[in-house]
Amino acid sequence: MELIDIGANLAHDSFDDDRDAILNRAKSAGVAQIVITGSSEESTGKAIELARTHRGILFATAGVHPHHAADLTTDTLPALQALARDPHVVAVGECGLDYFRDFSPRDLQRRAFGWQLDLAKATGKPVFLHQRDAHDDFIAILREHGITTGVAHCFTAGEKERDAYLECGLHIGITGWINDERRGLHLREVVKGIPADRLLIETDAPYLLPRDIKPAPKSRRNEPAYLPYVVRAIALARGESPETVAAASTAAARKLFSLV
Repeated sequence: MELIDIGANLAHDSFDDDRDAILNRAKSAGVAQIVITGSSEESTGKAIELARTHRGILFATAGVHPHHAADLTTDTLPALQALARDPHVVAVGECGLDYFRDFSPRDLQRRAFGWQLDLAKATGKPVFLHQRDAHDDFIAILREHGITTGVAHCFTAGEKERDAYLECGLHIGITGWINDERRGLHLREVVKGIPADRLLIETDAPYLLPRDIKPAPKSRRNEPAYLPYVVRAIALARGESPETVAAASTAAARKLFSLV
């Protein structure tokens, strides 16, 4: 199987000591390309640098996560705009709304979200989206800005949210949450209703380690090499072969992000 991990936080400092080994393990597991998530100006810069040094294998997104929305101001926005136009950047985000943790005030989250949606339209790049406990505001802002190209990253919600995102034209990214027998059982039903050409796979490494890895890594750190576990869980839920899920998700990722 040839796989694409559309969301891995490889700029995270937990990978600083063994990043090359992680990339080698990913390659051995069939992960041909990885999109590195930018969630702040700093992490976006690191993601771009990694993509520059691993051309054709690593790609970057450029964005400010809702947790950091207060950091995106009229003074800092031009720097993000410049980063988003880098040729190694394939999407704008991670951006969106997070009313679960509320690390940034909600009005500033909505402002930062709108700015980044405008940036995506200006650059012609898809959006890489985050939403938690904020569906109504999230979908309203997407519709207000006329967004039809992007991915609802790390989808953990239900059929209502799935159908709303599909109606907007979005892809849906599934992580190892579906492997979690405590929290992810509902996803095994929800994932059946995602068209094959809109279904993407991701690890969100170093987070969301699939719980069915045996033996479990001692570090509890997720990495792209574990993406096949996500593929197998999705395939089992959909009644398809892992090869079918892999081929469709890889083709969908390459088309959405214009990967070459």
